[in-house]
Amino acid sequence: MPDSLIDLRSDTVTRPTPGMREAMATAEVGDDVYGEDPTVTALEAEVAALFGHEAALFAPSGSMANQIALQLVVPPAHELLCDADAHVVTYEIGAAAAYGGISSRTWPAVGADIDPDVVAAMVRPDGYFAVPTRAIAVEQTHNRGGGGVIPLATLRELRRVADEAQLALHCDGARIWHAHVADGVPLVEYGRLFDTMSVCLSKGLGAPVGSLVVGSAEKIERARFIRKRMGGGMRQVGVLAAAGRYALAHHVERLAEDHAKAARLAEAVAPFGVLATPARTNIVPLDLTKSPLDAHALAAAARDEGLLISVLGPRTARLVTHMDVDDAAVDRAVDILTRVLRR
Repeated sequence: MPDSLIDLRSDTVTRPTPGMREAMATAEVGDDVYGEDPTVTALEAEVAALFGHEAALFAPSGSMANQIALQLVVPPAHELLCDADAHVVTYEIGAAAAYGGISSRTWPAVGADIDPDVVAAMVRPDGYFAVPTRAIAVEQTHNRGGGGVIPLATLRELRRVADEAQLALHCDGARIWHAHVADGVPLVEYGRLFDTMSVCLSKGLGAPVGSLVVGSAEKIERARFIRKRMGGGMRQVGVLAAAGRYALAHHVERLAEDHAKAARLAEAVAPFGVLATPARTNIVPLDLTKSPLDAHALAAAARDEGLLISVLGPRTARLVTHMDVDDAAVDRAVDILTRVLRR
């Protein structure tokens, strides 16, 4: 196996840049459980302002941020609506039920191509001994939907559906920065559509850890108690918050470079009939249904050549570009993929 691997498994594999490491090393810190870490406080205020909300709360992971947000808007034994491939019900190990007592019901997996009328028809009101719906959750961009971007018009319609049914609308915005760069929608425009949001600093932006819950001041005050209950209270965590602040200042607009690299990869694999959908952002989804290689075989063959890819299912794989993959690495990845797919 080559010494130098190209890692396209995820945009979470990045390492802090020298500038980010310097910001972490010099960060002013305090005890955040007591609310005394000035760097955390600054990060929370900055992110809240970016989305036009009153407050935000720093959490150690995107899953925790999502689950805190869901507990803010869905009481125990009530219902959340989301899509069947949503991160909150696919990759968070049943946390909504285990921690929040939340019942989940899903619409068919369609990635970013959501039909608001389908969602509206699923809403269950109080009464009739049914589990009442309390919130709708969407994912922007959509991970298993190939990094798809939910159009602003669709989100506005979902906001209308939520308002008419008196529901909350939550956004799993782990990669919302990509949507912002791809479609040019201001972050504050996204923010005004949602009651709660989670946004991630370690997917694409290059921070080593961290996500934030965004919402009203009242919700975030309650979120602090939920975070503590879930074991998320942190002490001198300004060293990590400093990485997030550096990422927001230096790594958002550069996401367009990752989108361009993903488009190059998509163009290279398209002739082999394995491109599931066009690459809208930094994710290239591979559908190997008609390929002689299944996902595990493709991943093994690529690894032998020095390329790591992510296996999502027996016939589903994924390539993800990020700041640690330069143009030369993309060239090598294209060469490896085309050789392996020709076999």
